[in-house]
Amino acid sequence: MLGQRLGGISKQAVSKIEQSEKIDGENLARVAGALGFTTEAVRHFTEDNLVFFIQNMHDYATAYEHNFQCTFNPIDKVVELYERLLQLERNKVQILQEKLKEK
Repeated sequence: MLGQRLGGISKQAVSKIEQSEKIDGENLARVAGALGFTTEAVRHFTEDNLVFFIQNMHDYATAYEHNFQCTFNPIDKVVELYERLLQLERNKVQILQEKLKEK
């Protein structure tokens, strides 16, 4: 799968990259991009950092913690929408009443 993300290279080529002690900047950028990380994250990767991240990621697992915070009260928006729909229905009733009076 990584080979496909890197432009269709073989499993052997991926294995060679994985086993190499050093990787040149261009290949590092390609690998990091394929994995969805920055080159700095790949360059400074340690198992301790990974374990720390996994142990603490539950604290940030909610949408609230990921800046999906509302800047408005959702109930106010629901009420606003309901009032608009109610007004549309009142307008329809008024139009129908006028049509009936014409007949």
